[in-house]
Amino acid sequence: MKIPSPLNPSAHPLAGPTLVVLVIVCAAIWGFVALAGEVMEGETHQFDTWLLLSLRDAADPANPYGPGWLRELVRDFTALGGTGILTLLTIATALFLRLQGNKRSMWVVLAAVGGGFLMSSLLKHGFSRPRPELVPHGSIVYTASFPSGHAMLSSVTYLTLATIVARVQPRRAMKIYVFTVAILLTLAVGFSRVYLGVHWPTDVVAGWVAGSAWAIMWWALANWLELRGVVEPEQSEPTAAPAG
Repeated sequence: MKIPSPLNPSAHPLAGPTLVVLVIVCAAIWGFVALAGEVMEGETHQFDTWLLLSLRDAADPANPYGPGWLRELVRDFTALGGTGILTLLTIATALFLRLQGNKRSMWVVLAAVGGGFLMSSLLKHGFSRPRPELVPHGSIVYTASFPSGHAMLSSVTYLTLATIVARVQPRRAMKIYVFTVAILLTLAVGFSRVYLGVHWPTDVVAGWVAGSAWAIMWWALANWLELRGVVEPEQSEPTAAPAG
């Protein structure tokens, strides 16, 4: 009986991707912990203050740069990272997967996003960083500042939804499109939090890092479950038949 060699990629199809994911996630965790340490020691306060005020009128920091319509647009962006919108999108995507017959993928989505919400709440409670008070808040806030819940949860939700939706799209162009939209939405939500003066910039960066790491872990888990037949296989673009 032939024993599969641990050095044989064909015997362990997830060995390469798993190692890459492990490195990325470990780097993200290290980056988050390092940034959190700097934040808690006050080392980032000068940078945070400078960047936050750079988006404001120097003569009147209460007014962010840009016309009135831009401020309303930014508020719309920040709403895309709110709990209500993200919950509705998650439920809508879960139902979409269920109607397509991808029941197990639906449960992966719900577990990934639900776990991300819980993780965000625990981190906020653990760090309890005060919100910036340099400028009036352009949005009502209820929780602590670090990490940004909007930035983290938009990363978790949009990237996780993109991962699962892309798996059931056979065309490569559609996969790229889905991920591009998810990344742009995540960046827009994070920027809006700083522009509205409700978060320090490092809150947003920490949220992006933590949320992205969480989404990547669930992407790896989905691939692992696929190999074991637990999750529906990813759809790939059909190859053109050779000319006869």
